Amino acid sequence: MNVNTLSRMVVVFAISGVLLTGTSIATNGQNQDKQEKQQRKQQRKAEQQQTGQGQTAQKQAKQQRKQAAQADQQQQQNRQQNQAAQNQADKQRRQDAQAEQQQQNRQQNQAAQSEANRQQRQGRADRERSPNDRQQRVEQQQQREIQYREQFAQQQRLTQQRTAQLQQQRRMAQYRYQREYLMRLQQIRIQNARSYSSNRNLYFYAAPNYRYSRGGSYYQTNQYGANLLRQAVNYGYEQGYRSGQADRQDRWNSSYQDSYAYQDANYGYSGYYVDQGDYNYYFREGFRRGYEDGYDSRHQYGSYSNGRYSILGAVLSLVLNLEPLR
Repeated sequence: MNVNTLSRMVVVFAISGVLLTGTSIATNGQNQDKQEKQQRKQQRKAEQQQTGQGQTAQKQAKQQRKQAAQADQQQQQNRQQNQAAQNQADKQRRQDAQAEQQQQNRQQNQAAQSEANRQQRQGRADRERSPNDRQQRVEQQQQREIQYREQFAQQQRLTQQRTAQLQQQRRMAQYRYQREYLMRLQQIRIQNARSYSSNRNLYFYAAPNYRYSRGGSYYQTNQYGANLLRQAVNYGYEQGYRSGQADRQDRWNSSYQDSYAYQDANYGYSGYYVDQGDYNYYFREGFRRGYEDGYDSRHQYGSYSNGRYSILGAVLSLVLNLEPLR
């Protein structure tokens, strides 16, 4: 009896142990399933967040591209508007410049016509008042031309001497300047001869309307002579500037009186309208000032524009001091 009871108790304990073991296994399985479900849920949530972030980034990138395209379009429109405004401004400036040039041309034509009319009236009055003045002016002009031709032959000999001297001194910049001076001198002489041939009769009849002083004496001249004296000072300044530049390039001592152009002083003169001595004097006055500016590389007495050196108007008036006759 006791043995049977003991056996049944053993069996009961064994069955209980099996049941407890199965229950524990089932519980562990359920816990594992819950964890896996939780992990999948978190993974899906993370994927949804990533998808949402990607869509947001795409929307932002799309918006940025749209804004950049709008900015490029606005810049293009601004450039087109600016170009159109610039074209319009350029067109307006050209029209203004043309209108101004036309106005200047009209004024110049009116001034030239007024001067021609004045000279004709003055010529008629001059012929009626003193018939001998024209003959006297013709004789003076003939004497000027003879004197100029004689001195021109002397200057030819001086040219050869100066050329050889510059080559010996190796003053190549001054040598090139002198050669250009002589070439241009020939061209101007031909131009002056043509101009004089056209204006000769008007000059003979034109009465004096200016006076100027030189060496303590006063001299009278008409419009043709006054224009030539102004040209003498301007030509002198221009050639003086170029000669001064050449001496500076040759590293030669400053000496305007040593220049061939200063000694010649006939650049732009062909024996017409005024005495040669007067032209030489005013040419040298301009030359001295131009040489100083050119040698020192400055513009105290003149200016540079369109490839030309010109003496300042105030300096020209001071040097020439032309006074209209009342």
